[in-house]
Parts: sequence; C-alpha cells; structure tokens
Amino acid sequence: MDIPAHPHAFQPNIYHVFTAVERVRQALQGYIAHLQNLSVEDDFSPIPEFLAAEQDAPTALDQICSLFQLSAFERDILMLCMGMELDPNFEILCAEAHAPCNRNYPTFGLAFVVFSQPNFRVLSPQSPLWRWQLIEVSDGPSLAQSRLRIDRRILCYLLGEPALDARLSGVVQKISIERFTNIPLPPSQQQLADQIAATWVQSGGSAHLPIFQLCGGDFFIKQSIVATACHQLGYNLMQMCADFLPVTPEDCYHLLQRWCREAMLTNSVLLLDCDTLKSTESTRTASLNQFIEGISTLLIVSSQERWRQHQRPLVTFDVPALSYQEQLTLWQTHLGDIADNLHSQVEAIATQFKLSPVIIQAACLHFKNHSSQVKLEDGNSKALPSLTLMQEDERTTNSLASQLWDFCRVQARPQLDDLAQRIESHATWDDLVLPDRDRQVLQDIATHLRQRVKVYQEWGFAKKGKRGLGISALFHGQSGTGKTLAAEVLAREFRLDLYRIDLSTTVSKYIGETEKNLQRIFDAAEAGGVILLFDEADALFGKRTEVKDSHDRHANVEVSYLLQRMEAYQGLAILTTNLKDSIDQAFMRRIRFSVAFPFPHSKARAEIWQRIFPPQTPTDGLDIEKLANLSIAGGNIRNIALNAAFLAADAAEPVRMSHLLQAAQREYYKLERNLTDGQTQGWV
Repeated sequence: MDIPAHPHAFQPNIYHVFTAVERVRQALQGYIAHLQNLSVEDDFSPIPEFLAAEQDAPTALDQICSLFQLSAFERDILMLCMGMELDPNFEILCAEAHAPCNRNYPTFGLAFVVFSQPNFRVLSPQSPLWRWQLIEVSDGPSLAQSRLRIDRRILCYLLGEPALDARLSGVVQKISIERFTNIPLPPSQQQLADQIAATWVQSGGSAHLPIFQLCGGDFFIKQSIVATACHQLGYNLMQMCADFLPVTPEDCYHLLQRWCREAMLTNSVLLLDCDTLKSTESTRTASLNQFIEGISTLLIVSSQERWRQHQRPLVTFDVPALSYQEQLTLWQTHLGDIADNLHSQVEAIATQFKLSPVIIQAACLHFKNHSSQVKLEDGNSKALPSLTLMQEDERTTNSLASQLWDFCRVQARPQLDDLAQRIESHATWDDLVLPDRDRQVLQDIATHLRQRVKVYQEWGFAKKGKRGLGISALFHGQSGTGKTLAAEVLAREFRLDLYRIDLSTTVSKYIGETEKNLQRIFDAAEAGGVILLFDEADALFGKRTEVKDSHDRHANVEVSYLLQRMEAYQGLAILTTNLKDSIDQAFMRRIRFSVAFPFPHSKARAEIWQRIFPPQTPTDGLDIEKLANLSIAGGNIRNIALNAAFLAADAAEPVRMSHLLQAAQREYYKLERNLTDGQTQGWV
C-alpha cells in the first residue's frame, strides 16, 4: 500500500496510521510468500516492532495504545482491521493468507500466525480490545475464525475526525464550555468550582477518582460551576440525564463502558442530571447506583436531594444561592451606566428576586433594548420646560424600572402547579373593610416589605443570619371575613405573585412527606420572593399535647419545620386559620404579625355593600341600610352581589333590590340558614 500523497496524509497523526497499516501489509505479504514457498524462509519476516515517527505530540494511535494499555500484538490486530477500511487490497491479502479457506477478512487466527509476540489474552473478555469494544467480532465457525472489524468510533478517532459514539447519541450531550465561561461566576460559586478543580488535580493518579454531588440550586447554575472547573483544567464537558439510564444491569454495564471509553478519548467530564429522578424509582435507582459504582472517569452528579451510595461515597456540595451583594454586583455590571439612574430600584430587585447570572444578564439586555426605544422626540423635548423634562424623564425611568421588575417577576415565577394556586391580585386598600387597629397591622406588614432593603442590607440585619428575616403573619377569622382579600391587597401594592397553598392537601399521613411538600414550596418560591398564603392552617397547627406515639411526635416536627422555613424565607408567608385559639402560644411567638378579621358588624357591612359594585355596574334604588341588616360575612356579600348582577343582566335591567333578594335567598339556602321576612322587609 502506497502512503497517499494528499495533504492530510502528511499530517503526523494520519501519516502515523498509514505507516502502521503499511507495516501490517508487509507482514501479510511476507506470510503469504512463506505459504507459497516453504523452502524460502527468508521471504517471511514477522512485523517488526513499531517505530514511531518523530512528532511534537503523541498521535491518535499512541493515545489509543496508552489509554487502553494495548500490547504490540493487540495494536497490530487493531491496525489489521484498520487496513481493511483504508486499503482495498487488504481483502485480497486476507483471502490469500487464509488459503485455502478463502476468508477475505481479518481474524484472530490470522493474527496468531502473522504477527510476532502472539498472546492468547486477546480471546479473553478482559482484553482491552473486548473490554473497550475497540473491535467488533461477528459470529463465525469459531472464535479464532470469526470476522474482526474496527469500531467506527475508534476508526474516526484514529483518522482525527470528530465523532461521537453512535450508541451514545441522544443519550449524551456535549456542552459548550464557552457558553458558560463568557459569564464570570459570582465569588461563592467560583469558590466551589475552584474546590472541584483542585480536588481533581490532587487525585489525578488515584485508582478511585472522587465523585462530586451538587445538591439543590438551579441546574443551569450547576452547569456553570462544572463548566468553569472543566475550563480551568482543559477538560471537555458532556451531560446525561439519569432518566436515560437502561434498567437492565447488562445494558447499563455496556452503556457505562461506552461512556468511559468516550471520556478517555475526549478527555471529558460527565455531568449526570438526577434533578428529576425520584429515590422511590427502585429500578432506575438501581441502575444509577450501578453506574456510579462502576465508573472510572470523572463524574459529577446533579441532584435536588442528597443521593446516598452504599459503597462509593460521594463528595457533596450544597450549591449556594447568590448573596444580595453578588446579585447587586451582577445587576450593576450588566446595566452599566444605567444602574446609577435605577439605584433604589436595582437594590429592591436584588433583594426580592433570586435569579441566576444568565437570567440577570438577559433581564439587563431586555431592559437596555427596551429603554433605547422609549425616548422623547427631539421636537417635543425642546418645546418642554426643563422641569417638565425632568418629570417626564423620571416618569420614563420609573416606567422602565417597573417593566424590568415585571420581567424578573415572570422569570422567577415558581412552578407549583400541583401544590399551589396562583391568584391574580386586583384588590386595593379601598376594598378592605377592617377595624382601624387590624388595618394598621396590615400597614405595618407593608412597611416591612417596603423597607427590607434598608433594614436588612444597608443597616446590616441580614449579616446577623437568615433566621428571623422572614416576614410571617397569621390571619385569623371566620371564612369570608377578608383574609385572602388582604393578601391580594399586599400582593398588588408590591407587584408580587400570590400563591395560595391548601395545607389540608399538603399535609400527608406518611411520615416525612409533609416536610418534602413544604420544602418544594419554599425552595420554588425563594427565587421570586412571592407571597405564600397557607390556607387552612388548622390542618397542621394544634395545641401541643402529650406525645403518645410517633405520629404525635412527627406532627410537632412538621409544625416546627414550617415555622423554621417561614422564619428564613425572605418574603411574606401568611397562615390563615378559623380557630386561632387552637394554636399553641409557643408557636405564636415565632410569628411576627397577627391580624384579626372579625365578623363585620352592621356599619362594616354597610361599607362593604357600598363598595361591592364596580362603578360601571348599573344599579337602581339600592338601600344600603336594609342590605346591611343581613348578618353575613364579606365573602357572602360578594357572592350575593355577583349573583344579583347576573340576574339583572339576564333580565336586561339594572341591579335592583328584587335581584338582590333572589340572590340572598339562594346564598342563605347554600349556607343552610333561614332568611326571615324581618331581614328583607321593605326590599321589594
């Protein structure tokens, strides 16, 4: 075989392969000559030991031999298979060498008689050729006479062609490290990346490489940390979802071997995504354990909960959320000079939202693009007085800042569809009818929400620790007295999302499940600092009694866990209950605010009736004093007003007392109460 004259052939890597194949061809020709003339022994000379040409760096063939510890005999077998792919004459040579069998392909039997230093280790499953699947062995009359073929991935590697193992396609994904390293990590996350890289360096020659586990946090953040560590040491990064792991031990073993081979060929680290894998999935869990126990290359496991290994320990790191100062620095960096005009708004955003660096960068880009389009026309600017220009500019800035806030609010919106209900907030303070004392407590809650940046950050209270920074409140009163309405008022004023969680469905009879549900809620809500409204707190709270069994003891644990998360949650968490007296005073001391929602008296009911109809609703002859005689809560008043509006609309009339009478009768029937003639006297 003549070494090709095209330019690529003279690259050291390609030249090296063709030279090795040429030596194998010479050995085949020598063996054939030996067969044809047995008396001429000098015509047959076994293949000489491979002499590598001088080059600046190891070639692909050198790397294959070194990575998989191939002997000279195993290397020659690989090159025999390589020759079948590169030289069409190899088919003829193999047929002549196999005469009279006329097998026109490489076999182990042929290698035993052609090459020097034959070794029967190549027939063992532990041989590198088998273990690392460098060659494929087809069925034949015997193992020694079966067809051999070089694996396609190894073929491409030897030729220097980019490729990914076909059996890993769709399972393993290559990650562009540059995509992450273009955005510097915040200090706390950079420190974690440095720790991982340093440990890899220190354990470079270890037989058991450390396996890291990154717990919690956003998956993109964990990708960024791993990508940064890989970038520091020159590793490539690939990613696989644990959901793709085979369920049978044999298939899992073959996938593991394929991956380890790919990692060695490409100098890659694997990021195994287990964030969505449940520990209760026994079949998939067994596969994951097998994969982790058997891997011999660098691996990082990403999970939400700590994954426990029985034999091989995992070095676990909890991924830290960005601190207020780290977030503020990112906002100021990406906003540039604009940050000076948005100083207080940026501080409020950094306090309220816990966003990843890439989301912060996207938000700043969105803001810059939008702000460049919102400018006063030159003609109008000149026509306005300077004071008016300043006012217009301030209004424009505030409008843009509001849009930036809403953008962040949407990006940070938690995924709690199965555990919570998001409530659109439209209520205002005017819709709320409460005694002055309780209304003032709500105003105090609003003050805490408004001044969090100054007190926690500027005045240093946040540096004292996270415990106690949460704004927790208890709203107590009968159903329909305005507890949810008050939460809506606060959410609307501060333009925050409001999520209602029904604790009666969150609490589980299975020990430990309630805490997991609560953890999911608070972890998801942290990013957006949403207002959490825990409805039906009676399902969880109760007076502490003597602990008689494990269920009583665990009930107290559930309550303590909820209060602990509320204290650390840097948002507003509200508990509602109809039975305040059933709550232990020891728990009440850990709640910052308590707001009573009393059953409305006649004057309060009159105020509610006065405000219940929107201004555009047509009404005729409504008697507020007579309507206030109905001894019902505000929620029932709203139901009556809404039902009466439908009756009036269907009759093409304005809302009258007659419509309200029909609606009141139906509401009382629903409540299983009697509506007496004395209560409705004079309505019609």
